[in-house]
Amino acid sequence: MRTLHVYSGNLYGGIEAILLTLATFRGEAGDHEFALCFDGRLSHDLEAAGAAVANLGEVRLSRPQTLRRARLRLREALAPGRFDRVVCHAPWTQGLFGGVVRRAGLPLAFWAHDAMTGGHWTERLARRLPPDIVICNSEFTASTLPLLYSGVASCVVHPPVPELPPLTEDARARLRASLATDESAVVVITACRSEAWKGHEVLVEALAALGDLPGWTWWQVGGAQRPDEEAWLRSIREKAQSRGIADRTRWLGQRADVPQLLRAADIYCQPNLSPEPFGVVFVEALRAGLPVVTSALGGALEIVNETCGVLTAAGDARAVAAALRPLIEDRTARARQAAGGPARAAAVSDPVTQFRKLEQALAHMLPAVVRA
Repeated sequence: MRTLHVYSGNLYGGIEAILLTLATFRGEAGDHEFALCFDGRLSHDLEAAGAAVANLGEVRLSRPQTLRRARLRLREALAPGRFDRVVCHAPWTQGLFGGVVRRAGLPLAFWAHDAMTGGHWTERLARRLPPDIVICNSEFTASTLPLLYSGVASCVVHPPVPELPPLTEDARARLRASLATDESAVVVITACRSEAWKGHEVLVEALAALGDLPGWTWWQVGGAQRPDEEAWLRSIREKAQSRGIADRTRWLGQRADVPQLLRAADIYCQPNLSPEPFGVVFVEALRAGLPVVTSALGGALEIVNETCGVLTAAGDARAVAAALRPLIEDRTARARQAAGGPARAAAVSDPVTQFRKLEQALAHMLPAVVRA
């Protein structure tokens, strides 16, 4: 069964990680191809993994001709007999391209990667075209689905997260040295988008409260992808300076070697202010053997438990500091929680298990009905 995944492709985060995993595990995951509107890191990574990627062309709704051209290219890509089903990722894609899939007579799935609010313009657009099935990335996301679609079949498929590549002791030492980090330092790492709800400000306050502890360093991974993110990241750097932790912080920006950085770190901390729909990076951190400290919200509740990390109240910098202190001070406590990470990650996001769930969900889609 050949599946085409349709997505915008102009940013890089959890959705992109899922698509790349599907491309990388083509033999085990099935036959998956991709159609993207924007040429960039995602399209290049998919092609490097050996996947077929159709370029639909950049879509700017301020220029209607770009949408018409992209729809035409998708219609051409959906030539009879080429694909058995299509998956649209996120409401924007579903709303703009779902109709093309329907008119091609193909089963249509919608993959929900975020909690639904029912009010965003992309959701209102997507609501006009109910899919045959909705794939939800977490139970949390599934709980919000009635705000977008009611009466549509759905299932939960956790994002598949494979084993991270190993990192030798020599490579680990070289990587840390390249980041001006002593081998004896306890590295707290954050790797996420530069947005306020990811909790950077809370973490700065928590780390400032741990200024009396020697030997820790914070690696902040993730560059700005939009102008508002640039402003936010700049404000966090200024806050770190004012709170006296700038000399213990490494601003790594956008990196392509996040798995290696996780392997070279000691603790993952991302104290979200709002619910994470799932949290692929939490699973990646657990795969790397890092204890995870995050907020007791959303998808994190399905990933992190007492065997592998600490859940704190959202927005509570004191609680975050209290969770980090023993992990920084006590190597044994840190090792105990680190040891539980890989097994927990496998239980939540084992690729073979999640590929099987996805295939079962797509195989049971109702026959598509051609709609004008």
